[in-house]
Amino acid sequence: MRKLASLTLSLFLMSGTAFADSPKDSPKDSPKDAQPAKTAAATETKTNAEIAAQLEELRQAMQAQQEQLQMLKEELAKRDRQIDEAREAAAAANSRAAEANSKATEAAATSAEVKSTAATLNTTVSTMAAGNAAVVNATVPSAGGQQKDEEKGPTTIRFKGVNITPGGFIEAATVSRQRAESADINTQFNGIPYPANAVGKQTETNFSARQSRLTLLVDTKIGDTKVSGYYEADFLGAGTTSNNRESNSYVYRQRQLFGRADFANGFAFSAGQMWSLATENRKGIVNRNEWLPMMVDPQYVVGFSWQRADSIRVSKSFGDKITLGASVEGSQETLGGRGFSTFTSFNAGTGATTTTQNFYSFAPGNSGGLYNAFDPTGYSLNKTPDFIFKAAFDPGFGHFEAYGIVSTFRNRVYPCAVVGTTAGNIPTPAVPVPLGCSESTSFSPSAAGASNESITEGGGGFHFHAPLFAKKLDVGLSGAYGVGEGRFYAAQLPDVTARPDGTLSPIHNASWLGSLEWHVTPKFDLYGYVGGEYAGRAAYTGYQSVKVTITPAIPGCGNPGVLGQPACGGGAPPGTIQYPVPAQSTTTISTSGIGGYGSPFANNTGCSTETPPAGTSAPGAGGTCAGDTRYIGEATLGFWHKVYQGEKGRAQWGIVWSYFYRTGWSGNNNAPTNPGISPHAVDNMVWTSFRYYLP
Repeated sequence: MRKLASLTLSLFLMSGTAFADSPKDSPKDSPKDAQPAKTAAATETKTNAEIAAQLEELRQAMQAQQEQLQMLKEELAKRDRQIDEAREAAAAANSRAAEANSKATEAAATSAEVKSTAATLNTTVSTMAAGNAAVVNATVPSAGGQQKDEEKGPTTIRFKGVNITPGGFIEAATVSRQRAESADINTQFNGIPYPANAVGKQTETNFSARQSRLTLLVDTKIGDTKVSGYYEADFLGAGTTSNNRESNSYVYRQRQLFGRADFANGFAFSAGQMWSLATENRKGIVNRNEWLPMMVDPQYVVGFSWQRADSIRVSKSFGDKITLGASVEGSQETLGGRGFSTFTSFNAGTGATTTTQNFYSFAPGNSGGLYNAFDPTGYSLNKTPDFIFKAAFDPGFGHFEAYGIVSTFRNRVYPCAVVGTTAGNIPTPAVPVPLGCSESTSFSPSAAGASNESITEGGGGFHFHAPLFAKKLDVGLSGAYGVGEGRFYAAQLPDVTARPDGTLSPIHNASWLGSLEWHVTPKFDLYGYVGGEYAGRAAYTGYQSVKVTITPAIPGCGNPGVLGQPACGGGAPPGTIQYPVPAQSTTTISTSGIGGYGSPFANNTGCSTETPPAGTSAPGAGGTCAGDTRYIGEATLGFWHKVYQGEKGRAQWGIVWSYFYRTGWSGNNNAPTNPGISPHAVDNMVWTSFRYYLP
């Protein structure tokens, strides 16, 4: 268009020159055709200038366009950087979410109060992680043009305002013992065999998955009160048909089952089966916050104070530093010792033997009442539960505890159950020995004068734990002493024994435990424990023993002078005469027996003498050996390695070695000139464990 306008203008100028009416405007001496030539030149000059201007304008437009293209390139590069940053941020957020989820899971295993918060945090973190992944997927299309959604679920299920958190682990474990106990991974510390025991002459290696555990935590809030319920079980129970031959049909058993309420004023109330208040806590007094050794052995370690019993507990926290607690716990009695007073009658004619004793402490389980009728130790008939009191102190460095226990033991005593006289012996002794009781003039055992007898004893202990070196090393020390409190320690030394008259005598018990747990890395833990338990002597003399042998009457034969008496048969020579023998009894009475627990007059001469088996499943228990345990010690070293720990749960494995030694109270076999023999047993054990914990 601009070129057309220029051409039109040029023609217009040329036309204007041709139609001019006077030449006076031109110089007189100029040629007639000079003016048109000048106009054409000017026209041509103007046209070139305009073209140059157009070119300049076009160049500027192209330059502006290039600048716009450069800006677009920079914007695209900036967007690419933002996308990369979004990817990195999302990956970091996911990593933090997994770490937070892992920490929340570990916190849930150690603190009941943190559990509810941790469960909510797990859900929130999982939601954040899923949200970050969704943002990245929405921002950055996949290669196939589709978003990749990863399905993630919370560790806690929210149902009608209640948090439901499943947990537990699956374990494949082994135990190898230098001296066999014929036992699974659970060790009977007080049953470590003396040298005479035939079982202890062999080693054993057993595989077990029975400690695999299932847990379920339910918690919510009612107003400002936190309410929770907890269930925990494994397979370390044995039914009457359980065996290791084909089906390994071991039964599912209850470990913990309790409810808890935490009030805003610092009071807390718990009821159900739970760890004893005597068991150490990590902080304050809170269920599921107990300090437990990292052992594979479910009996834990010698010196550890624990039991899981039905109980009712109340506690009060004063800020974050002081907590006081009291509990009423189900009680049982453990009896030790030997040589108790007895009456034994043997009928030579029928082969029947009857025995009476001057006390009893236990009764067999009533299967109709859902007690185990096959438990040979029976159940003590408790007068009262155990009463336990505890004070916990958390000053900001470490955790301190002190506790006390009050227990009552009861039995029924029969003063006329062990009686008799040698007056009926043949020949009759010149001075018969009578053994009777003030309640009856009869010399036959009876329940006359029976009564219930009880004693109340107690003890106490302390626990201390503290983290060192930025919580890399945990150190701990525990100690306990009591009268009649052996049942609260891992080795299960006895609480009481019996005096000659059948009344109970308590045994002095003590225990101690030192611990080191080194958290080398977040995935590797190294631990060691050293502990011991002691049971004092409670020995007596004067135990009574009455043994009666009854011989039936022997009729006469072969005497023709006796009416109706038959001839002696059985191949007797002709003319044999046998005069009748009346029934008779022979009684042996001793009132100087030794017994109780740890008697210095006990017979330990057979503690190293192996005896032949009584059958294919009855290995010899050894020669005569009282062997009452004086002290049991254990030294343990082990590790745990977490192969994986994240939002999918935790996989770990570990190995632990323990050295045990057991010494018995010395006995001289009631011979003062003989040196006392103190039996001694040593055992080395190794456990392995492979576990997968639910997330």
